Amino acid sequence: MAIPPSFGLSDIVHLNVGGTRFSTSKQTLTWVPDSFFTALLSNRIASHRDEIGALFIDRDPKLFSIILNYLRTKDIDLKNVDLRTLRHEAEYYGIIPLVKRLMLCEDLTQSSCGDVLFYGYLPPPSIPLQEPTTVASNVGDVSVHGRIPTNNTNSRVDVPSTSQNPIPGTSSNHNNGQQSHKGVLNSHMRNSSLDYRIQQKGLPHSRTSSLDLRHVRNNSADLNKLYKNDISLVFGPQQVSSWVDPLRVQIIKAHHNWIVIAYAHFITCYRLKDSSGWQHAFTSPHIESVIERVAITSKLSTSGDVKMVAISYGNQVRLWSISANGMKTNIGTFNLNVRVEYLFFIGSQLVALSPTDKIGVWHAMTHHWQIQDVVPILSFDTAGSFLLLGCNNGSIYYIDMEKFPLRMKDNDLLVTELYRDPNYDPITAISVYLTPKTSQAVCGNWIEIAYGTKSGSVRVIVQHPETVGHGPQLFQTFTVHQSSVTKVTLSEKYLVSVCSEYNHVRSWAVTRFRGMISTQPGSTPEASFKIVSLEAIESCISYNAGNDFGPFGEQDDEQVFVQKVVPETDQLFVRLASNGKRVCVIKSVDGSIISSFYVHECEGSSRMGSRPRRFIFTGHSNGTIQMWDLTTALEPSFSSTQNVSGGPTPEELWKLLDQCDLSNSHSSTPCISPCPSLISTGPSIKTSNVLFLNQSQNSDATPGPSQT
Repeated sequence: MAIPPSFGLSDIVHLNVGGTRFSTSKQTLTWVPDSFFTALLSNRIASHRDEIGALFIDRDPKLFSIILNYLRTKDIDLKNVDLRTLRHEAEYYGIIPLVKRLMLCEDLTQSSCGDVLFYGYLPPPSIPLQEPTTVASNVGDVSVHGRIPTNNTNSRVDVPSTSQNPIPGTSSNHNNGQQSHKGVLNSHMRNSSLDYRIQQKGLPHSRTSSLDLRHVRNNSADLNKLYKNDISLVFGPQQVSSWVDPLRVQIIKAHHNWIVIAYAHFITCYRLKDSSGWQHAFTSPHIESVIERVAITSKLSTSGDVKMVAISYGNQVRLWSISANGMKTNIGTFNLNVRVEYLFFIGSQLVALSPTDKIGVWHAMTHHWQIQDVVPILSFDTAGSFLLLGCNNGSIYYIDMEKFPLRMKDNDLLVTELYRDPNYDPITAISVYLTPKTSQAVCGNWIEIAYGTKSGSVRVIVQHPETVGHGPQLFQTFTVHQSSVTKVTLSEKYLVSVCSEYNHVRSWAVTRFRGMISTQPGSTPEASFKIVSLEAIESCISYNAGNDFGPFGEQDDEQVFVQKVVPETDQLFVRLASNGKRVCVIKSVDGSIISSFYVHECEGSSRMGSRPRRFIFTGHSNGTIQMWDLTTALEPSFSSTQNVSGGPTPEELWKLLDQCDLSNSHSSTPCISPCPSLISTGPSIKTSNVLFLNQSQNSDATPGPSQT
């Protein structure tokens, strides 16, 4: 058979792809311009040949056969083909028309309007102006009821050093850190001309349709890593190690129908109205330091319809009040003298805790700010007006905040020892359950407490009416954990504990009789699973506060864990706290990274038939807030559609780990066949997490069910 003059032997190309040989024409391989094949056949990139002279390409031959068939016919059979994997190969070969079509196919299942659980969206705020530095760093300014504070540039309060007994409950003399001066009233002004972010007016909230050749999700809003890399080339890595993206959501907290969002240097508050939805209520001035903790309370019986929001950075605590008519007042800045680890409200009292040995309390009625030395605190929980502290000496102490500051002894908070562990083991986790009779009575002595210890023990102590006057009695002990217990929750139906060994969870079903925990038949084991959450080596100091995995929910309702597998991800796995079964998967509607999250139940409106609803609030790297309907997800009709139980499947985990560097050092993981996405390396994972992944790989061959 004669060969046509227009088609010579030199036009036939022999390829060896992963050991499988293919033969095609040069015209077939090069009709797409600027591809891998045009560069290979024009000798613009290095090539290797096998023993018979065929060009060797170290790629998957099965996927290559699909791509070659597309180059021949411009058609493709997508049955039994993973679109993501095929798109990855098409990106490697630079077949742009195929990449575009595969991206559109992937977008068929994704929408900027989200799925049925997507409830709402809040756009990123404008970055506020930096306020004049007229107040010293340790100033505590206080505003009096109904007054407008006057400006005092020389105002200063020094909290006197005290020589206190570090053991709670003992008397010691020291002066209150009480302020007698006025603070500065700062009005909130938004100035769009000084908005440092790119304005998005007129731009639709949707996924970009432009070609993205990176083998990652759409992540254009997260420029944190790129900024750090570029700046470090000029100033060195030490100069940018403390830089934080100003619009990246750090922490989300909520109370009733109010939420507060903490960014690196300012906070914003929103409130939910019956007819108009979420409305902006407050934006703080620019804070020079990076915000580490935030707290909010929306109902204060002593101050009328006034909301309060507080932040902490380092050892400083700053407090604002927001009135019903929208007036914002800077109440003051207070100093704990040590870094604040926990910040929260109990009624009208603001409480700041340090794991070292200090507690600070501010009272809304008296405007007292008081600091007291205590035993180093490892855990805490609240029950009504009581604050319970688990300490490293094996004791549980309590403070009745309702009596503060009336119940003070020698100008100290009245800290009382409630119980001491039989082995003097440090109390690393604590949970208080108030039985129905306790919550209805005034006496408040019908109490059940579960706590975990550093050695891994989980104990339950009870104080029922027959034990009044003798203190709580030890009820049950579980010694299933081999590592320190980090979380424990006692609810109406379950006892759930988590240890530090890769968040290993154990749960027990609790039997009750007339509301009280019962020994017949007693607590029975329910489930054992893990909430794997890998941590970055260089995470922000507020990361743990903004990414706490739970459990979330009221003690008389179904509680859930929210699992964030890798630090930089657009997915969250919601799982039942009782058995670890999957409730749903939350996926960012715009592909942006989920930088923080929080679960909260908002009150129902005043309209007839309205009921409270639980939401998952997700904060993102581009400054937005997305809301998800957890109440719908927990309904039996929805949960029956979930075919996967537990955490991420091996396939889902593989996709998530694709965004991380799993090396034990800060260097990038080498890649023989580089993908464009690996030019920008994801966050490095802690060495301990890498060890866990290695253990998981070694245990893949062993039989038996497991949940991650």
